[in-house]
Amino acid sequence: MEKFIYLFRVADDATATEEQRRSRMPEWNQWMEQLAHSGNLIGAERLHNTGVQVTGLDKVVTDGPFIEAKEMVGGYLLINAKDISHAVELSKGCPIFAINGKVEVRPIQTMDM
Repeated sequence: MEKFIYLFRVADDATATEEQRRSRMPEWNQWMEQLAHSGNLIGAERLHNTGVQVTGLDKVVTDGPFIEAKEMVGGYLLINAKDISHAVELSKGCPIFAINGKVEVRPIQTMDM
């Protein structure tokens, strides 16, 4: 099995109310429970809508990591899958598609240290 990360991207989710986000949680919980029961889920976290970005040689710090972004990364999920095709297939059950969101599927590259 290989490790993959799902990065969840959605436009305009920053304008969603906390009540709207909470109303979507049962679908997310059900999907993640299915991934956990199948042995594919490693971990997941939701990201706050705040933060900073450090950029360039001068290490310039700017507020908010999504100043120029039309879509923000709202969270991530780590999974085990046979290969990228399997990871993509597992991602298709994600509830983010109901709000026109995206799932970026990326393989985790191991680092020799």
